[in-house]
Formats: sequence, C-alpha cells, structure tokens
Amino acid sequence: MAQTPSNMLPLGTKAPDFTLVDAVSNKKVSLQKIRGERGTVVMFICNHCPYVKHVNDEIVRLCNDYRVTGFGFVAISSNDIENYPQDAPDKMWEVARKENYPFPYLYDATQEVAKAYDAACTPDFYLFDSELKLVYRGQLDNSRPGNGIPVNGRDLREALDNLLNNNPQRKDQKPSMGCNIKWKK
Repeated sequence: MAQTPSNMLPLGTKAPDFTLVDAVSNKKVSLQKIRGERGTVVMFICNHCPYVKHVNDEIVRLCNDYRVTGFGFVAISSNDIENYPQDAPDKMWEVARKENYPFPYLYDATQEVAKAYDAACTPDFYLFDSELKLVYRGQLDNSRPGNGIPVNGRDLREALDNLLNNNPQRKDQKPSMGCNIKWKK
C-alpha cells in the first residue's frame, strides 16, 4: 500500500458543487442537500483501502457526534471500478450497511468531483464553513495502519470544535495519508 498525501486545496476555496447518486438509497444527492447549517464535511473514501478501513469506526463516531450540532457529512468514492470492482456501487452499499454509515455514500463515476476537490487519496477530508468556504483539509488524526497510534479523529474534531465555537483554525494542518485515488486511464 503506497502512501499518498492530500494535495491540500487552498483554504478559503468555495466547495465545488456536485450531484451524485447515493449507493445506499440510489437517489441523487447534492452538496446543497447535505450541507449543514454550521458546516459541511466532504470525505473521499473507498471500500478496499486499508487506511479507510483503519478509520471507519471513528468516521462513524465523529459524524454521529457532530451532525446533531448542525454539521452535514458526505462520503464520496471516485475510484475506477473497472480495475477496482470492489469499489463498485453495489459493494459501496454493502460497506455502508455493514459500517452503519450515517451519511450518504456517493459514487463519482466520472471522477469529476474528485478532480474539482483536488482529492488525491483515501481518506481525504475537507471541512467547509456555513458559507461553504474551506477552513480545514487534511488528516483525521495521526493514526495509520500499523503505527500503534490510537484512532481518535483529533485533528478533524479540533477543526469542527473550532468552527462550532468560532475559534480560529490551526495554521499547521497536516495532509491526510492513504491510498491514491484510482484514476481511470
């Protein structure tokens, strides 16, 4: 598993709009529909990545903890399913049900949304404020498969708390690390 870092989209960037199909409900879901009153978290994940599997439980906990405070959450998979069939929408449905994802799990078939967000890896996290301006991008926390550091969502939780309490965000945001997005050739 090759480690790929986030591209670190510039802070202040307006969230690129999207409408994609949710693998669970099979309905179209837009950024406007999932956006939260206080802010919105957009996550690029996939089914087979060991980095995502490592943090799945914490992603679910974090979402359940913060969605009640006015944050919207969405996960997007943009991988090439021709070469990575384990990331296909039917398998996304299975993973979302097994992991009890409390957020829509959208499939980006054209990979245009991933490109618009300059997403590079899975998992990749983006936090936008109530005006959909980027205030945090990067890692969930310092834990990686095999490094012995507990998964606690510290970095993203701190960013959410800062937004919730109108505190400034940290300037030293660390890129996420994970498997590269599987781009179509």
